Amino acid sequence: MTERVQKILSQWGIASRRQAEKIILAGRVKLNGQIVQLGDKADLAIDKLEVDGKEIKTQNRPQLVYLLLNKPGNVVSTCYDPQNRTTVLDLLPDKLKEGKGIHPVGRLDFESTGALLLTNDGELTLSLTHPRYHLPKTYRVWLDNCPNQNDLTRWRKGIMISGRKTLPAQVKVIKHHRKHTLIEVILTEGRNRQIRRVAEQLGFKVLELHRTSIGSISLQFADGSLLPSGHYRYLQPTEISLLKNKFNSKSLKLAALN
Repeated sequence: MTERVQKILSQWGIASRRQAEKIILAGRVKLNGQIVQLGDKADLAIDKLEVDGKEIKTQNRPQLVYLLLNKPGNVVSTCYDPQNRTTVLDLLPDKLKEGKGIHPVGRLDFESTGALLLTNDGELTLSLTHPRYHLPKTYRVWLDNCPNQNDLTRWRKGIMISGRKTLPAQVKVIKHHRKHTLIEVILTEGRNRQIRRVAEQLGFKVLELHRTSIGSISLQFADGSLLPSGHYRYLQPTEISLLKNKFNSKSLKLAALN
């Protein structure tokens, strides 16, 4: 079956679709001995496709893996860090790192903690990170002061960041401790350091930021216990189905091709 090379790379767990495009643009991919260009197509049944000199074969396609990680602070949400900081992949055992193509779906700030999806399903990664689709994410955030009702209303309605207003958010106060306040924020978008930037616009500093869930996928188990920091678990089949069914529509397939 003939498919775009970047799609093949994502399906084989070599990289997410966006990462695959970068690999192609860097000249690291060859098709039948020729450097691949974006948009080129291949059929692994008859074509020889190589990444960094290593041939991709149909029988080498890895089993799809879906993980939920409780990311600790001071860990980067990337597969590689030029500053040699700890990455989320460093928290996984070797059996999940070697040739599996596992990568984080989106990011959490270096300082932030909590729920982060990891997978080698490049198509799902593209779906979940596409700006058209708004998967709610829930955060617990400690602020350095106490927001009033006007602050909360402005946050809920949206704040201008870099010339563009944030989407409406759910924001509620959980508790106060001395001058500090714990709030819950539910976002349906994931702009860079969004919660920290909105808080700063309103005159607050984020002391701690922890993501508790992504959609219905939570760090909390059914018995009330929590996935420990730095640990991961495999997603349940029902959780995988929920993620895939949410985006398995004709409009998503069209968006993924654009």
